[in-house]
Amino acid sequence: MTDTLGVLEAAALLRELTAGLISVTDFDEALDRLVRIARDAVPGVDCCGFTALRAGEPAGVAASDPERAELDDLRHGPDTPALTAIRRREMITAGDLAGEARWPAWAQRARGLGVHGVIAAPVDVDEQVIGAINLYAESAGALTPRHQLTAMLLAEHAGLLLAATRDRERQAALAGQLDTAALADGVVGQAVGVIMTQRGCPAPEALDVLRSAASSLDIPLREVAERLLLTVSRPRDN
Repeated sequence: MTDTLGVLEAAALLRELTAGLISVTDFDEALDRLVRIARDAVPGVDCCGFTALRAGEPAGVAASDPERAELDDLRHGPDTPALTAIRRREMITAGDLAGEARWPAWAQRARGLGVHGVIAAPVDVDEQVIGAINLYAESAGALTPRHQLTAMLLAEHAGLLLAATRDRERQAALAGQLDTAALADGVVGQAVGVIMTQRGCPAPEALDVLRSAASSLDIPLREVAERLLLTVSRPRDN
């Protein structure tokens, strides 16, 4: 096996990332999947992490190996390869952390955790969130210029996928707010209750049934609810 990914392997990695993240609606879950896929797919990389900032403040980390998560966590100190990459907007590399002077305290912790090389690549997500993807090696000198190219590809592709995840997360939150508002309408809420009783389904599913009927009939949701309540309130002929 080569020291890192060739063209075909890189393409396969990007396809795997896309498949793993394309439908995720939770940002933290997307980060967890990202770092695990990167660790498993890139030869010579022993673990992977992600450091995220939201509006300039630490906004969480993800680590493929939980016992090394502190290497990505800015709460342990701001002098890290990840933050340097984010601040300078460029890839940061350290092939051998022995005697590393840029982040001495961090490098000492890393060596204590068995990490001796790092590449940190900045990731632009959206106007609010930026971050860095961090590739770690247990052996000094294991991370080569080809790993740097892989890190650059990862960062570019991850930024696009994570931005899409953030969009889906916002859309899901908005949909939840709309559901709450719809259920707060007395007529719609009563109709949802009727469907829940008839079908034995939860409220979100019952609301989807109402919305589907409204779409099919091309009439407002409240009117569908009113018709349903009118139907069930009519006395049945004996």
